[in-house]
Amino acid sequence: MAVLTDIFGRKLDYLRISLTDKCNLRCLYCMPKEGVKRLSHAEILTLEEIERLAEIMVGLGIQKIRLTGGEPLIRKSILELVGSLREIPDLKELSLTTNGTLLGEYAEKLKEAGLDAVNLSLDSLQPDRFLRLTGEDMFREVRMGIEACQKAKLHLKLNCVPIIGINDEEIEAIAAFAQETGVTVRFIELMPLGCGALFTGLDGKEILRRLENKYGSSKRLDPCGPAGEQDILTGPAELYTFEHYTGTVGLIRPLSHQFCDRCNRLRLTAEGYLKLCLQYEDGLDLRKPLRSGLTDEGIAELIRENVKRKPAAHQFQKAVQRDHIEERKMVQIGG
Repeated sequence: MAVLTDIFGRKLDYLRISLTDKCNLRCLYCMPKEGVKRLSHAEILTLEEIERLAEIMVGLGIQKIRLTGGEPLIRKSILELVGSLREIPDLKELSLTTNGTLLGEYAEKLKEAGLDAVNLSLDSLQPDRFLRLTGEDMFREVRMGIEACQKAKLHLKLNCVPIIGINDEEIEAIAAFAQETGVTVRFIELMPLGCGALFTGLDGKEILRRLENKYGSSKRLDPCGPAGEQDILTGPAELYTFEHYTGTVGLIRPLSHQFCDRCNRLRLTAEGYLKLCLQYEDGLDLRKPLRSGLTDEGIAELIRENVKRKPAAHQFQKAVQRDHIEERKMVQIGG
């Protein structure tokens, strides 16, 4: 099997594909209240173009693909896309990140189409706070989506971004909800990108302290599989068990415990821009060569050469030149 690496020897085997810059929610740290300038229909990659790029990149060494947005379930014909991607040889995992509002309708169909796993963003269990965070009164729909996902036997994880003064007091309640429903929750440090820079996220150390106060002493699990390599299903999450907690809790700490030295991911935006790092705008426009008639091997060579420019690390906590910083909002990049 082919291996795609950068100049630092990091194996790049994880691709996040944004299907759309549209979303039916307006989460505080993702999209401004006034929205963003939307891509035109012609600017967004077609499903056929997405499938072609996915095949090329799996051929280069990508093993895991995650579909994101915006809200990916808004994209028309997503079930057909999932079915096509699932047929790509050597693709080990196909997953999706969603806000959960449409899962009630799609969960069973996604499972039948070949989807393996779902990450669902859930930052509050209180309907009024959910409304404040997301701009929409759709907490009931999200709960229905969780139930539908479990009924369909899709592997489900909950993602929560604790923000000081907004939802950080719900950490224990969300962990309890995950325990009751039998799923893993992952608490993620807020990235100061786009609208996220307007808020202060809770440090992972404090998250762990609060969980230990509630559930007793913690034990960190070994993230490596039998071969000694990090499990592709685990990714950057540190997994913990607690003395009085059934199941596991994940912490993703891109700021306090930077894991750039083992970053294995690339991002493809809805308009076909291959991003090498979340913080920086540097990358590769793949839409133009796709539509200019370049062969698959020609596109593959462009990708091989450009991933060598992947930065050694993000520097969110340091002063860096503004002309290299990504100005797009998370909804425009892809979660």
